[in-house]
Amino acid sequence: MAPRKRQQPKKPNRTVFQLIGAQLALFRVAKGYTQAELAPLVIISESKLASIEQGRRPLTLTLAQELDRALETKGALEVAVNYTPDIDVYPTWAAEYMDHERDALAISSYENQVLPGLLQTREYAWAVFRSRVPILSEEEIEVQVSGRIERQAVLHRKEPVSVSFVISEAVLHDRLGGEQVYRDQLRHLRECSNLPGVTIQILPLAQQSHPALDGSFVLFETRQHEHLAYAETQRGSLVIYDPDEVSILAMRYAMLRTQALNPYDTQGLLDRLLGE
Repeated sequence: MAPRKRQQPKKPNRTVFQLIGAQLALFRVAKGYTQAELAPLVIISESKLASIEQGRRPLTLTLAQELDRALETKGALEVAVNYTPDIDVYPTWAAEYMDHERDALAISSYENQVLPGLLQTREYAWAVFRSRVPILSEEEIEVQVSGRIERQAVLHRKEPVSVSFVISEAVLHDRLGGEQVYRDQLRHLRECSNLPGVTIQILPLAQQSHPALDGSFVLFETRQHEHLAYAETQRGSLVIYDPDEVSILAMRYAMLRTQALNPYDTQGLLDRLLGE
């Protein structure tokens, strides 16, 4: 009787960050460096290098290039970072959202805490991610900010997507990043209001009724004319496919648009805030 084949233990799910970190550790050991010896060569701390090798921190493109030079790995780490899929650049629970956003025929977004990512300047996005708790490292912030700015290409497609934003006026009074970042962001918001296919409406303060007290959400119409919705929580998100639930959010969005300033008056408000 033939001996039974032993089953290999099931491997835990690994992230791309862990894969790249393991490759970095392999290259470092092959070159004969300890973490304490390699870290000063690329001007980072030993603890940061350890975190990257363990997959707890992403490897940024600039650092990958420095490590490739120090370890003589002929661009292997740079290629790995460049080909990291979006699903690993963004939190796993947000990847599905990115797919719908990229390919949508129409997007409708209500935001009451922070300006929508598609309308943020790089400096404002930095201020948003720098406000996160637990605090993110500079490298982690750069990864997230770069990904957010890349997403904005959807507003500049050759065939413009139809995008509607309703934004609480309260968001316009926060000073994330300081006064200069605030003014630059307002000016960028004003410029975006003139983009083809983009409609921006501000929901004024002091509302006597409010159809969306449960928080922000996004509606999508896909190229197959399916209607979906997306909502975030403090620690995750949900893509909603149920037609009844999507319909409820669509009704709320319609009511928000009736209560918000029209696009022309919204531009006037932004001009007044800018002192122009």
